[in-house]
Parts: sequence; C-alpha cells; structure tokens
Amino acid sequence: MRFEAGSGQTVAVFGAYGHTGRFVVAQLLERGFVPVLSGRDAGRLRELAAVAGPGLDVRPASVDDAASLDRALAGTAAVINCAGPFATTAAPVIEAALRAGIPYVDVAAEIEANADTFAHFTDRARAAGAVIVPAMAFYGGLGDLLVTAAMGDWTKADEAHIAYGLNSWHPTPGTREAGRISGERRNGRRVRYRNGRLDYHSDALPTLKWSFPEPMGTRAVIGEFTMADVVTIPSHLAIPEVRTYMTVEAAGDLAAPDTPAPSAVDERGRSDQTFLVDVVVRSGDSERHAVARGQDIYAVTAPLAVEAVHRILTGRTRTVGVASAGEIFDASDLLRALAPHISVEVELGQ
Repeated sequence: MRFEAGSGQTVAVFGAYGHTGRFVVAQLLERGFVPVLSGRDAGRLRELAAVAGPGLDVRPASVDDAASLDRALAGTAAVINCAGPFATTAAPVIEAALRAGIPYVDVAAEIEANADTFAHFTDRARAAGAVIVPAMAFYGGLGDLLVTAAMGDWTKADEAHIAYGLNSWHPTPGTREAGRISGERRNGRRVRYRNGRLDYHSDALPTLKWSFPEPMGTRAVIGEFTMADVVTIPSHLAIPEVRTYMTVEAAGDLAAPDTPAPSAVDERGRSDQTFLVDVVVRSGDSERHAVARGQDIYAVTAPLAVEAVHRILTGRTRTVGVASAGEIFDASDLLRALAPHISVEVELGQ
C-alpha cells in the first residue's frame, strides 16, 4: 500500500530557526507538509520564512506563555519540538499538544529530559489516546530502531552495545547548552545503564578498542559515553545492559570549548561529518548486528522526525501514549524508508 506524504497538512515546528529545526522545516517541505514556524524570536522566524518559502505561517511562542503555545499549535496536525534544552521545553510543548489533541515528536538527546517525558506523561497520554514520541533523532531514535531491528524475533537479550563512529563532532550552541543543563542536573556525575536502571557514578570513563566495519576499522572509543539510547531502548525492550560508545576524536571535539559549530559543505546545508553506528545485541552466546551509515548527525535527524510524523498521521503506529521509535513503529520498515539518507544493514544470524 502506498502512503502519500504530507498532502498539505500543517505541522508546527517549535524551535524552527535552530540548526536542527531548519533541517526539519526543509524536510517537511520536501515531503509535502506545510510547516508552521514557531519559537521565541519573532525576527528570526520571519528571516527563516523569507528563505524557506513564501507564505509560511510565523507564530512566535514561548514555553513560559501557555496561551502563545496554544496559538502556535492551533489547527496543526502535529508538532515537532526542535528547541533545546528539552529539560525546559519538552513538558510545556507536550502540555500544549495534549490540549490541542495533536501528536508530539521531539529530537531530544538529553537523557534526563527523555526520562522525565516517560515518567510524567505516560499515564496521561495513554488515557487520552495521545501519541508522544521523544528522542526521534540521531541519538535515542536511530539507536533504538537499530537495536529493535537487530532483535528480530528475540523477546529479550542480555546486552545491547551501540558504538558511534563519528569522524568529528562540531557541536551546535544548542548541544553545548543541553550538555551544560544535563551536567547541572547530574551534579557533575556521569550516567550509565546497568542492571536494568540508570546508574549515576563518578568513575573515570575507559578508553577501549572497537572493531567497526570497514572502511572505518578498529578505533579507540570512550566506553560508557552514555547517550539517550539508555532511555529509549529499555523503555520497551527487555535488555538489562545498554552501553554506548563514542570515537575518541568526536568526544574530544565535543569536550573542547573552541570547537566551531558545523559548517555547510553541500546544497542541503550538511556538514562534512560522517557517521557509522555499529550495534551488537547479545543473548547468551548469540549475537545480532546492525549498522547505519550517513552524513551529518543533525541533518539526518530531520528525516527521522518527519518520517515519524508521517507514520503517525497515516495510522502506521503500534501503540499510543509515550513511546520510543522502536516501540511505536515497525523498526525495520522505517529504517528502509530512510534509505535516501541512511544506509542500513541488519544481520540477524542465529
């Protein structure tokens, strides 16, 4: 069955003028949706509208003004929240989406903000029959989809490992601010997912070797470089150990205070950053694998989020309430739909 994309439906984008928000707006237009541009700064919204397309609706709104959020979402079919830090923006925009009776999708990579969404809205959203999909992004969403696809017919596993092979990481100002907020919430501690729960600790992070598929090969990685996958994956899969890893070069870029923001190298506005995400799921002596390759972690978040909205609006979902990508969507099918943007290989093995 063919599902027509967009069909002129309006989708609010909160934080539309941010780095990722601009990619989302462009992807919505490409898919036949009509984005409604929203965020705090009316001037930046008007500047974006002038570039993105004539006649786009500009609706300034602030998370501390519920009425402005209601005006921003009025008459729209869904909302995509691209405005971090999500510790500040997620709850108010979710509340507005619930009042409007529309689905909510965000691109949050913040571990605690995503955990808060599950903790605070699961019961209300399920009771209302609402759809809330947090972390529908490179971090959180893609890893969850890959692990879910690799699980195949397994109902449980012992461990899931997600290794991020980034050749570089030029963080946006939003990424830096989200990291600052997360650091404050953790009181300087680190976080990992062990024995079925988030574990806050002060241990040093190990440097390990990870054998990525060619042509990347064996690289040094930071072990327990924990990303939002430790929230999304355990939310629906019986895997008590979820561990994420990051190439040393990318971790160093993120840590350095003077690493510049991403700069465009092609007509889509993507940077020259490349990624390879290598997933290993273990159950006893058996392993299953999945690999994703692509360019620019911020740019690739846009097709993930927009494909999610498309599937929600066309009824291609498996549940209601707060749900991660791997739970609410057919993971393998969604990954195939991303083929123009991400190449994926899944090896189920035993």
